[in-house]
Amino acid sequence: MSAVKLLMTWDIQPGREEDYFEFHIRKFVPSLEALGVALSEAWLTVYGEQPRLLAEAVIPNLDSARRLLDSNAWEDLGTQMDDLVENFNYKVIAARGGFQM
Repeated sequence: MSAVKLLMTWDIQPGREEDYFEFHIRKFVPSLEALGVALSEAWLTVYGEQPRLLAEAVIPNLDSARRLLDSNAWEDLGTQMDDLVENFNYKVIAARGGFQM
């Protein structure tokens, strides 16, 4: 099976930037890595009506992505993110080189 990308977008809640960035470094990234997922790209929107952050992770195959998204650990991470971000969305797409949205 071919690799897939987990694309995630969100906005940081107003006034929570410092808390969010600490969470991102100390909890979000290490938790994903513990689940076998490493972020491969991240973009910050500085102009326009798009989500403030877009992050992607490459996952070896669709079955692995499904296991991740069905796990309690993923649900727990989402619950923690809810305290700091708005409009959190994600999707899984077939991986190809370069920027994908």
